[in-house]
Amino acid sequence: MSENPAPSTVKTDDRRTDSEHETADDSAVRLELLAEENRHLRAEYRRARRANYRRTALGMVGVGALSGLDALLFPASRTVFVALAGTGLFAAVLTYFLTPEQFVSASVGERTYAAHAATGAELVETLGLTGTEIYLPTGETAGPDAGVRLFVPHHHEYALPTPDDLSSPFVVTDDERERGMSMPSTGSELFVEFESMIDDTADRLPDLADQLADTLVEGFEMVEGATTDVEAEDGQVTVGIDGSRYGPVDRFDHPVASFIAVGLAREMDRPVLLDCTTSEDDRVDYLITCSLLDRE
Repeated sequence: MSENPAPSTVKTDDRRTDSEHETADDSAVRLELLAEENRHLRAEYRRARRANYRRTALGMVGVGALSGLDALLFPASRTVFVALAGTGLFAAVLTYFLTPEQFVSASVGERTYAAHAATGAELVETLGLTGTEIYLPTGETAGPDAGVRLFVPHHHEYALPTPDDLSSPFVVTDDERERGMSMPSTGSELFVEFESMIDDTADRLPDLADQLADTLVEGFEMVEGATTDVEAEDGQVTVGIDGSRYGPVDRFDHPVASFIAVGLAREMDRPVLLDCTTSEDDRVDYLITCSLLDRE
């Protein structure tokens, strides 16, 4: 009688072993299903991003084509329109082929931006503009300008045009103080990318400034360091930039400075006056000062 329990013990161990095998098999199946779902989601994300960039490229083609047509219709301003047409078509080609899944070195990106900076500087000089860069919210949330357009006024004693007046590259209103040049900025698409990277955009000005600065360093890796100094009562944000991988930040519509200005204008829903200078502090190379303006 003392030997009878042995077979029962063996059967129990066998059942436990079979159960463990079934559990391991189920886990392996679930892991494989999760891995397949992740691959599917990544593929869908890449397709969506590619479609978004190519729609933007088509929009830029339209800008280039329209500017080329204007060059034929307005011979007196042909030089300006030809420059705009070239910029639009060049940007369209880059946007179409340099999709987010492709690696683009900082030196290639900097050289690409350099063409935009040179074109912008030539337009400012040719048109006799002030060179003052103001980022104006348009109220829209979609499109290549991300709801913010860059406005360069013609007069130092300027007035801010309405969002409806910003739809054309050349702002010509009855009030001469509102006249100038309007265009999508380099920071607009960066801000769209920023929105896709975070869960919630901060509401308070100091927190928003920190989010934007951290994204430049950790998310986009466009700079080595970024520090913020916020005077909330005055509506002024100063960002110290160290180690820009896109060259000097004080050039026309630089993507680093533009991203900060666009983000503040979009989220605070106020025009932003941008001023960028070299720093006398050894800890940072450039100081980006964004002042929130009131609409008249």
